[in-house]
Amino acid sequence: MPWKKTCNPVIVGPPRKRAQAKATKKESLFARLARLAKNSAQVVSVSAELTTQLASIGLGTSQIEPEKSDRRFHHPAWRGHPGYRRLGQAYLAWSRSVNGLADRLETPDWRAREQLRFALELWTSAAAPTNSLLGNPAALQKAFESGGTSLLRGTKNWLHDLLHNRGMPTQVDSSHFKVGENLAVTPGAVVYRCEVFELIEHRPVTTTVRERPVLLVPPMIGKYYFLDMAPGRSFIEYAVSRGLHFFTISWRNPNPEQTAWNLDTYAAAVLEALKVVREIADGVEVNTHGLCAGGLILSAALNHSVAQGKCPVNGVSFGVMLLDFEYPMSLGAFSPPPLLKFARQRSAKSGVMSSSDMAAAFSWLRPNDLVWNYWHNNYLMGESPPSIDVMAWNADGTRLPAALHSQFLDIFSDNALVDGPLTVLGSPFQAGASHCDSYFMAAEGDHLTPWQGCYRSAQLFGGERSFVLSNAGHIASLVNPPSNPKARHFTGPAPTLDADDWLAQASEQSGTWWKHWADWVTERAGAERSAPKMAGRKRYGELEPAPGRYIHE
Repeated sequence: MPWKKTCNPVIVGPPRKRAQAKATKKESLFARLARLAKNSAQVVSVSAELTTQLASIGLGTSQIEPEKSDRRFHHPAWRGHPGYRRLGQAYLAWSRSVNGLADRLETPDWRAREQLRFALELWTSAAAPTNSLLGNPAALQKAFESGGTSLLRGTKNWLHDLLHNRGMPTQVDSSHFKVGENLAVTPGAVVYRCEVFELIEHRPVTTTVRERPVLLVPPMIGKYYFLDMAPGRSFIEYAVSRGLHFFTISWRNPNPEQTAWNLDTYAAAVLEALKVVREIADGVEVNTHGLCAGGLILSAALNHSVAQGKCPVNGVSFGVMLLDFEYPMSLGAFSPPPLLKFARQRSAKSGVMSSSDMAAAFSWLRPNDLVWNYWHNNYLMGESPPSIDVMAWNADGTRLPAALHSQFLDIFSDNALVDGPLTVLGSPFQAGASHCDSYFMAAEGDHLTPWQGCYRSAQLFGGERSFVLSNAGHIASLVNPPSNPKARHFTGPAPTLDADDWLAQASEQSGTWWKHWADWVTERAGAERSAPKMAGRKRYGELEPAPGRYIHE
């Protein structure tokens, strides 16, 4: 597949000039005073509306109801008991009014709005009556029926988390899961190992495989096996079953000694993996699949190859990947400069950003689902955390080298990859310079990489592009097997339109996007040939069975 420089008509103006123009914008004192006056009027209006709602609640005529998905208010007392009904309605009226201010108040930019939204949601979620024993009829009933045993178990759970989980409620009971036994069990072998990664070649289950192999580049934030859950829920297993010759990078979990690892380190590692895969596959071009931060690294590596006048890939696909960080997203809550400075200094001091720090930050972005839900279950109800494979993977976190963490902060805060001065392996980022076929998958419920932002990233690329929108959230959209009865996805025209216009023209399809992706890759994977009988061929032998060594670090 030829590679050449190309201009993408969707992108208007040089990105770095756009960044300079944004930097020159500064709100005048008059504009700030006008915004303050308008916001004050909005607060008064919201307060008046809330007062009216509270009066209706007191009289017993309010029709306010919790969302069906809000599990905090499922107990019958919230509907049948006059006191609890009024308490629940009052809380819902107040929290909806307060949270709604994030959209009604004017802010200097979207990042300030997300910071406001984050602060308001922290406040309202913490103030829920269900967070206390007396305000939680389900917990009171459980305590009465168990003779207080549930409260003793809850206290024990709380003390355990206070001592061993930094005071955060444990989200999962991982004791039922073990990597290599019931997780990450798709057969294969480690055929290459270096300081940064292991390369796994998965064993074919078909008599023939496609000529061009596929290299999976997972994110370095989390271990690769969220794509290799239990049999029947494994993306890798499914890809192998479709007759694809499949390889996976398993990143090493860095220690403080690897504090200097950065974008250059990981991009060079991707190019090294591509070189090994090509040698094993007799020199043919490779198809690649990068997910989330792994997609960003893959993009940067391929960008450098194109700048050098060469590229070892035939087609490239991405999942839930952001390159342009100017689209509003919940991560904007973490953008205040003092907070970014603190995070940068913290990881620089320790050499890495710890997995517990990352887990806590992501949890507080969804406090009702990822914090208070487990507060209710573990402490007030005295139950053990649930046993869910995806949550077990989430708890098995990885660290980020301080240098890479610092660069990610630059990309997040300043859009430094697309709009800024950041280079990778010495090459400025120009996604439109590549001219191979590309495939982009995003998730409609994604709070970390919103689908419209992923769509905008797709528009940066040249060549023939396909865009698919899946159901579910950031991880659930990826762990979305054919057996999932709720799976669905949207397909539409090439991503040259506005995102909303694309969605209006797209058609909804039942089933997982996995099949659509596998069909797309298969069309670009060449002819069939006999499946290899030995991992690594002659030059690269089997070092050890999959899932390898690094996944256990």
